[in-house]
Amino acid sequence: MIKFALLGSGSSGNATLVTDGTNAFLIDNGLSLKRLEERLGAVGLCPSDLKGVFVTHEHGDHVQGLGVLSRKHRIPVFLTEGTRQSLPATLGHVEKLETVEAGDTVKIGGLSITSFSIAHDAADPVSYTVTNGSTKLGFATDFGHTSHLVRTRLANSNALVIESNYCPHLLRTGSYPPKIQQRISSRSGHLSNHDAAKLLSELAHDALQLVVLVHLSRENNLPALASRLAREALAGHPAEVVVAPPDGSSRLFEVQG
Repeated sequence: MIKFALLGSGSSGNATLVTDGTNAFLIDNGLSLKRLEERLGAVGLCPSDLKGVFVTHEHGDHVQGLGVLSRKHRIPVFLTEGTRQSLPATLGHVEKLETVEAGDTVKIGGLSITSFSIAHDAADPVSYTVTNGSTKLGFATDFGHTSHLVRTRLANSNALVIESNYCPHLLRTGSYPPKIQQRISSRSGHLSNHDAAKLLSELAHDALQLVVLVHLSRENNLPALASRLAREALAGHPAEVVVAPPDGSSRLFEVQG
């Protein structure tokens, strides 16, 4: 059994809680300590319960809460060397940095957390899978295109947390200047609704129970649109599809392989 909750899923701060009921950790922490305490408290936890933070990349909305959290609670922070070298100076000193390479596996209790490379405009970005031997959570956000490696690493997941960032039409007709539009839609930018849906169609299998769509743009997307395309891509598959709120917490999901 693996439980997880999106504590934040947008430009104001990203953080995902993962736990097996005994051990708990975060993927990213772009939340202030106060906000993190509030959102962990809603599921009966506090920051001192965390056994680590696994960083995807160095952008502020994913790391801006690392410094204070690490200094106050001395929680290990796992990240690639490229990400470590590119952390914003505004974080101050970050305690207990643990450098890993893409493809490495770190064990926390009975949970195995494995990183894999993704394409994003960052120094050395990764995403993660989490397994306990019988249940698998696949997590992939902030990437511009789906590679064979991404599909391979996410295959056979019981739950998927997938970026569905933007609608191409809304991006083209919106207020963003052309340079920003190009960055978002590039192969090292973000995943569109259509690309996310295609990925889901390729990853669907009998044991998939849950899909959580994350990191939706408030300006260039609509939750109902992202959800509809994902459901259509699953073509009648019974997996639940949920859109994570960008500025609040999701419920605590539970999956079992």
